[in-house]
Amino acid sequence: MHCVTKVELSVCCASLLDRDVASKSDPFCVLFQEVDGSWAELSRTETAVNNLNPVFGVKFQVDYHFEEVQKLKFAVFDEDKCSSQLYEHDFLGEFICTLGVIVSNKKLHRPLVLANGKPAGKGAITVMDMWLWFDNRTVTIRHFYTCVRKLREGEFWRNCKVRRFFKLVVFSHCVWQVIKNTLDPVWKPFTVPLISLCNGDVDRNIKVLCYDYDNDGGHDFIGEFYTTVDFDCINPKKQKKKKNYKNSGVIILKSCKVKTFTVGIDFTASNGNPREPSSLHYINPLGSNEYLSAIWAVGQIIQDYDSDKMFPALGFGAQLPPDWKVSHEFAVNFDPTNPFCAGVEGIVQAYSTCLPHIRFYGPTNFAPIISHVARFASQAVQQDRASVRTRPAGP
Repeated sequence: MHCVTKVELSVCCASLLDRDVASKSDPFCVLFQEVDGSWAELSRTETAVNNLNPVFGVKFQVDYHFEEVQKLKFAVFDEDKCSSQLYEHDFLGEFICTLGVIVSNKKLHRPLVLANGKPAGKGAITVMDMWLWFDNRTVTIRHFYTCVRKLREGEFWRNCKVRRFFKLVVFSHCVWQVIKNTLDPVWKPFTVPLISLCNGDVDRNIKVLCYDYDNDGGHDFIGEFYTTVDFDCINPKKQKKKKNYKNSGVIILKSCKVKTFTVGIDFTASNGNPREPSSLHYINPLGSNEYLSAIWAVGQIIQDYDSDKMFPALGFGAQLPPDWKVSHEFAVNFDPTNPFCAGVEGIVQAYSTCLPHIRFYGPTNFAPIISHVARFASQAVQQDRASVRTRPAGP
């Protein structure tokens, strides 16, 4: 069974290389995913004309498989010709990481590098992710107009447009409508999927910017404002009974964090003699066994979601030196005051070192390890609780 959902990746760049002579670079970003050892193109953004610091409006939607290592490459090019072939355009730099790293960090800012591994000048890329939950609602925006004369009185503005509909302060859902030769523009109604506009969060701030359009891409900023897509929580029965009833309030889960994961290893005798090839704990001269394979497979996925990459590794069901008493909760690195291992490599090293120095026994009792994790989780909750924000109900 595979756990699949969609994430939306927003991209912006800063201080890109300038490959054009008479003007600035016209960058666009291409997303690749590694498939069977080769890079397969998934999607491209729009081209930002004459812009070394683009905020791309087109988003990348990617199927997210938690149990897989999904390697991504963001490559930035300067558009030189009207061609879909990437070799026709100047390469400005790239950034490679896993989707798990992006999801766990929420927002990544990294330098761009060239094909030879050297820095692409001062070029940098920022990638931000957003979960896309199933939501088929749409928002139609009508009667959207303004009087630019009042915004910038005394100046001669003849072209203006809605530059971006922002879901966040930086990353946006683009709406390109240019209304020419007027100081009193009225934009046409447009329909936007609610999931694209604000990820279904009707209380999220949307930032709207208005620019004076210039053909060279150097659009002049006119002004901005914030708004929300606001839906009240309505109780139909109360609405019928109370004349002044407005809503019953809104409850929003803002964050929920997983602090770390704990490795629990079964060292009971049912696993077989570790010196026999049939054992799941076989001390293999070639360096691998079933438990090591499982640790690597799970650990490589999980480690992307932990910031410090320090993981506690505990064992149960073994007799420990020097008195050979049975323990159902011991540090695999033999340091009871600090059972944490540095990354998956640290877990593997601690396990490999521990294996020849213990005796498999029993019974299969992992309750102490569960209690250990529960205590750790309780301490984490005290330090950093998942927060819930409420807005008072209307009358």
